[in-house]
Amino acid sequence: MDFTPDPGRAPKTAADGVRLARTVAAGPEHFGPGFVRRAPYESDPAGWAVLDGDCLWQRQSPLPSGVLASLTRRSELPAQGGKGPLRVSAVVTVHRDVSGADWELARTLEEALRCPQQQLSRTEKITDLLSQGTVFGAGGNRYADDALGELGKYHSDELGGPHHYYWDQARIGQVTVAVVSKGSKGRTKEELDEATSAAVSSMLIRLQQELEAAQ
Repeated sequence: MDFTPDPGRAPKTAADGVRLARTVAAGPEHFGPGFVRRAPYESDPAGWAVLDGDCLWQRQSPLPSGVLASLTRRSELPAQGGKGPLRVSAVVTVHRDVSGADWELARTLEEALRCPQQQLSRTEKITDLLSQGTVFGAGGNRYADDALGELGKYHSDELGGPHHYYWDQARIGQVTVAVVSKGSKGRTKEELDEATSAAVSSMLIRLQQELEAAQ
């Protein structure tokens, strides 16, 4: 990773965090051809998702004092050709400091061990969740300070299941970016992987452009 941050460009306020998150977060155009916005498209950056003690994801607001902003954008590749929709979400979380962002990835790893089955909503859940983290320079990670990947099985009242499920997350400095991809009938691992990788890569590029020192 050929990147030198400029401390003067690091976000310091909630307004800085929101601006950065909206600049970096992937929209449908970053996942590949044919993706469109899904309603609701954008979350309130003053709240974020938290996994509770019962392994249920819930929206929490306001944010902890160590988090400046957390933005989620939802997109999908609509059902076509006998295949169901491929639904994706991009998440950018801007922490007040590096240690907070580092702890977010550590907590995500712990959550997969604590809750290999997680309830995403009243109608969605994931099972058989496996998680692996890699620091820069290990396991092919040459693009971020830390990276994390999860895979599991996705179940939906609407779309059935089990289907493929991916979560890909990376950290540069005080900012984390992530993509979740949820499959459906006919959607392959390769399709999810391609969409996930394209969006994460695009977010990391924009993040570096926003934070790097002038050359």
